[in-house]
Amino acid sequence: MSKDQTPVVRPLLTVLRGAPTPEQLAALIAVVSSRAVAAAEDAAPAEPSLWARPVLRTPLSPAPGAWRASALHR
Repeated sequence: MSKDQTPVVRPLLTVLRGAPTPEQLAALIAVVSSRAVAAAEDAAPAEPSLWARPVLRTPLSPAPGAWRASALHR
């Protein structure tokens, strides 16, 4: 490809039969794009919850007042 040529862009969707209205095309594009986004989100690894951080999970020992002390401990 030389500097004078623009890249050829293929359409994502092609209507092979019929004559859909602009509203029908918009609905089709919305469905296809939402499915693509959902597939991309499923492929992305989920971040672990902050509750799973070991720093936040200090061991507790059973003792009188331990429940109250667990809230005061930082």
